[in-house]
Amino acid sequence: MEQIKAYLKQIAEISNEDWDFFNSKLERRIIPKKNVFLKLHELENHISFIETGVVRLYIPKEDPDKEITFGFSFKNQFISAYDSFLTQQPSVYELQALTETTLLSINYNDLQEVYNKTQIGNLIGRLTAERLFLLKSKREQYLLNLTAEERYLKLFKERPELIKVIPLKYISSYIGVTAQALSRIRKRLL
Repeated sequence: MEQIKAYLKQIAEISNEDWDFFNSKLERRIIPKKNVFLKLHELENHISFIETGVVRLYIPKEDPDKEITFGFSFKNQFISAYDSFLTQQPSVYELQALTETTLLSINYNDLQEVYNKTQIGNLIGRLTAERLFLLKSKREQYLLNLTAEERYLKLFKERPELIKVIPLKYISSYIGVTAQALSRIRKRLL
């Protein structure tokens, strides 16, 4: 719990009363490695803070080799199928823990109560929305402006630990190339 408090305190001062109320609504969830914890067409009912682990956001396909990975979230970041959470409509993608992942989660109804009774709730909502928007915007810009090789290099410059925890098939999908094309890129770079 101290991890999320420290993260939020970097952005704004939090009263002890607000923190205690918010903290009382958090639920710690431990997601096993490779577990899909939000499935296609399920309603996203949580915004979560990642204490440990890595989460993949992806669109499943009948053929698992054709799944589309469009995002990763890491320790000290918020994660949610935020569009589903906001609209309270079924999700069009899935969330999967790539490593054992510990989440601090707040459900939709509890967050609405936090919004109404504290200042911290609005901060969490804004931070989550801003982070998810920036991830989406950055990925779109990379796909439109960079070559596959440049996207690969940028990804590992920003997140060098990825190579150890994320299978290459997810990385190839994320940067928008086939596994074979990623293999050729990696050979050229070695």
